[in-house]
Amino acid sequence: MTGLTIVADENIPALEDYFGDLLEGGGRLERVNGRTLGRDQLARADILLVRSVTPVNEDLLADTPVRFVGSCTIGTDHLDTAWLDRQGIAWSAAPGCNANSVVEYVFCALAALAIDWRGRSFGIVGCGNVGGLLQRRLRELEIPCAVYDPWLPDNPDAADLQTVLQQDVICLHAPLVKDGPHPSLHMVGAEQLAHIKDGAVLISAGRGAVVDNAALLELLQKRKRFSTVLDVWENEPAIDTRLLELVDIGTPHIAGYSMDGKLAGTRMIRDALESSEIISSPLPRGEGLGERERRRSRRNAELELGAPRGSFADLLLQMYDPRNDDHRLRAAADGEIPMARAFDQLRREYPRRLEFSHFSLADDALDAAERRQLAILGLK
Repeated sequence: MTGLTIVADENIPALEDYFGDLLEGGGRLERVNGRTLGRDQLARADILLVRSVTPVNEDLLADTPVRFVGSCTIGTDHLDTAWLDRQGIAWSAAPGCNANSVVEYVFCALAALAIDWRGRSFGIVGCGNVGGLLQRRLRELEIPCAVYDPWLPDNPDAADLQTVLQQDVICLHAPLVKDGPHPSLHMVGAEQLAHIKDGAVLISAGRGAVVDNAALLELLQKRKRFSTVLDVWENEPAIDTRLLELVDIGTPHIAGYSMDGKLAGTRMIRDALESSEIISSPLPRGEGLGERERRRSRRNAELELGAPRGSFADLLLQMYDPRNDDHRLRAAADGEIPMARAFDQLRREYPRRLEFSHFSLADDALDAAERRQLAILGLK
């Protein structure tokens, strides 16, 4: 097979591992800034690999030779899939690739806020790959939860939106849908925010525009009745720094940015490319970068408890502490670089983060119930 030309977002890892064989015979791999990608950069591209920051539509792809679009992320709101289908351009996203990472972010954010989730009720808005995994974890932990997802009316924990917003911890994981029977754009506006009770926690880690950011800003400026954790924002990367100042934890859309989630996204898109019949060569396994990274991480990561006893929250924060990402985002907002550029730079230079499954307890400091809970969350 003659080598293919692949244009890929520079933030996608392990490209040589999973796509290197397609470059043999004169192919090329060109890394680009996904935010500023233009049609002229696709003049010779056979395959386009993106993340969620790149709108893929007629404006970008018209009159280009692109035959396959792969988004190494879970959502598709940035892809004009109807236009791609009409043009006969194969496409795929990577649903669920970073779901575990986002769920871990939720529990670590609560730990960072010093909130013991084990005595709280949860509300989940959007029960796809991320929300569904969070629901399953909560059920295993015997934590009550209510779920709002109009696409899944038979969910065993189904409730209306108002009920969900009245829980102790509200987790927003809905995709951004702008039309149709169940739009999610500004689904949580001023009226809905008023239903959140004092002392609750709102965690938004799906799509920024599901929450009306202007309404949230106005509410927080008047009185902070509940804690707020925002990983996603309207108008990314040019986020509203006034809102950042008022939230309890603000991070630059990195809830799903674990190394595991990124590698899974790359691998899933390669699998989808093979299924599209555009190529016929098998996926290279074995000693590729992705496999080596996973094995090295598992060998080297072991969580040591502090003496004489580490708290449950401390354990979670030793594995991942979102306050570090919060500090970096606030420092960027106070810096000389424009917010939009700084936001993208934080994502591009994001430090290596491992999921809980890479860690193991070094002693028996926790009681049996806590060890079971950590095991449900993924700790070895």
